[in-house]
Amino acid sequence: MFMGEYQHNIDQKGRLIVPSKFRDNLGESFVITRGLDQCLFGYPMNEWRILEDKLKTLPLTKKDARAFTRFFFSGASECEIDKQGRINLPTSLVSYASLEKECVVLGVSNRIEIWSKPVWEDYFTNSEDSFAEIAENMIGFDI
Repeated sequence: MFMGEYQHNIDQKGRLIVPSKFRDNLGESFVITRGLDQCLFGYPMNEWRILEDKLKTLPLTKKDARAFTRFFFSGASECEIDKQGRINLPTSLVSYASLEKECVVLGVSNRIEIWSKPVWEDYFTNSEDSFAEIAENMIGFDI
């Protein structure tokens, strides 16, 4: 399980330190892809395979299913953690998430998320204001 919030810088070569608390759960290689809300999602291989199997069952006849699957898989890239604990992010993903220097790496249950610090701060501030309302909407999910 991944949890917590960590701040790291991305260098000019697109390398980002993965928090040490996440490295063991991610394994030697993992998948990083476009996430929702202008961040990146990172999945350990076992979680990626589960997600891949679920997405394969989406009907090709549904336009939204095709669009989501394309969006998700076309941005996916296998990453390896180097000896310094860094990953090298593809430029397309760096651009998608607007990663410039300061980044926030979050643990979110079965995945990590990588955010541009300014984008995360805006998202968090806006979500924080409506957290009570969001929590009320979660009642149907048995939480």
